[in-house]
Amino acid sequence: CCGTFAFNMFLRECGVMADIEIRTATPFDAEELLGIYSYYIENTAVTYEIDVPFAEDFRRRIEKTLKKYPYIVAERDGRIIGYAYAGVFKDRAAYERSAETSIYVDVNEKRHGTGTALYRELEKRLADMGVRNAYACIASTDKDDEYLNHDSISFHEKQGYTLVGKFHKCAEKFGREYDMVWMEKMIGEHGAEPAEVRWRKQP
Repeated sequence: CCGTFAFNMFLRECGVMADIEIRTATPFDAEELLGIYSYYIENTAVTYEIDVPFAEDFRRRIEKTLKKYPYIVAERDGRIIGYAYAGVFKDRAAYERSAETSIYVDVNEKRHGTGTALYRELEKRLADMGVRNAYACIASTDKDDEYLNHDSISFHEKQGYTLVGKFHKCAEKFGREYDMVWMEKMIGEHGAEPAEVRWRKQP
């Protein structure tokens, strides 16, 4: 009871209606999540994926992620309105305390605080595992156009991420060249003796 009250208060602070629920994703969510993601593939350069994956392929992506990392969804009235997940930053054991994060929110639910609520929960789960650094790989452009603007970068800045690198004209979509940036956030304590990262399938 107290935990639910505290969570609802947190959601109000984020500007999210209190009837939102954040839970672990399952492979059965694939089609609904793909419905959110496909908009960004087909209409934006927010993702540099060109073709919408088949639902079964997307389901396998979820299953693979859940073997080690958090994959969560925000749900209201039984409908998923956004999702976030983490994955491998670099495939070397020395990097295991770092993770890459991704987030997508239903285009009609943007600027309502859903993304903030998702990222806070994702970062909490990562930190509880022993992950210390979160990294976001973000599409970027020198000049806003109908496919890409700086909203994602601004969102990550508000979450406490800082710019650490930029790759120029490294991607092409819709016949236009775009950049890519890396942003970083420290989500765990540094300097202490590192504990083993607790890889696990999320409950």
